[in-house]
Amino acid sequence: MGLFSFTQDIAIDLGTANTIITYNGKIVVDEPSVVALENGTKKMIAVGERAKQMHEKTNPNIQTIRPLRDGVIADFNACEQMMRGLIDKVNMGSKLFTPSLRMVIGVPYGSTEVELRAVRDSAEHAGGRDVYLIYEPMASALGIGLDVTAPEGNMVVDIGGGSTEIAVISLGGIVSNGSLRTAGDDFTADIQEYMGRQHNVRVSERMAERIKIHVGSALTELGDNAPEEYIVHGPNRITAMPMEVPVCYQEIAHCIDKSIIKIENAIISALEVTPPELYADIVHNGIYLAGGGALLRGLDKRLSDKINIPFHIADNPLYCVAKGTALALNNLNYPFLMR
Repeated sequence: MGLFSFTQDIAIDLGTANTIITYNGKIVVDEPSVVALENGTKKMIAVGERAKQMHEKTNPNIQTIRPLRDGVIADFNACEQMMRGLIDKVNMGSKLFTPSLRMVIGVPYGSTEVELRAVRDSAEHAGGRDVYLIYEPMASALGIGLDVTAPEGNMVVDIGGGSTEIAVISLGGIVSNGSLRTAGDDFTADIQEYMGRQHNVRVSERMAERIKIHVGSALTELGDNAPEEYIVHGPNRITAMPMEVPVCYQEIAHCIDKSIIKIENAIISALEVTPPELYADIVHNGIYLAGGGALLRGLDKRLSDKINIPFHIADNPLYCVAKGTALALNNLNYPFLMR
């Protein structure tokens, strides 16, 4: 950008697990939504990947915070500092002037007015002059490549870190929806609880997340695509002696089953209130899965078998909301953008 270009446009997917920033149509920041602060002064020490490396390893002088919980801001000050730190990582050309920022930010559909105001205020304090909000399922649909303004029903299920967003979209609006505070973080918590109860081993949140990535599954039978057992290291809950526990995908499928059932029921509830013409479109087009939860092994097959509608995993499901917010930035006249 030129020397006298004072306004810059950025799109932000402010996620519970990761924050993605798009500038000039390219993803320039993709880092964990974690910030490390100095206790007492609350001065920022690290943000993103560096802060995540410190998570659960800090001393009393340092506090690592995940400012978003269940898809919404839980710690306003930490969120503002995190956004400012991540925006500073975007190379926007001339450093002679601090540019005014025009932002489009994805937010959960189930957000209250107070939660929407918190996102807007954090963005403005982090340098945003014009802040637009877009609901995440709408952004996902745009990122998947659906024509959201067409007179046709499309259903998107976005399973993020803190929330699952379900929406039937037609003519640029959300017709029926479900916003569920059950998602990837709940799978992680289920695994933590299961490892302690079943194997008597204490595992951290980060270790539970690694288990989910290596052997996470929605089905107890994966056939030839089954992953190998994952070896978990941790202290015995009673004796504190070191333990080595092999974990298979069938165990994880059983322990996260209750959380997946909640998502299944929310999808069925959204379908129940969908008008028949749009329902027919959805049966024909299938349902699109986005977000990190879409990568859970066997989830698309399990949902297809349960609901009798084909489920399609989006290309690069982790980046659907980020791509959608970037596309919305190119057309600020979209009726679904909130100022």
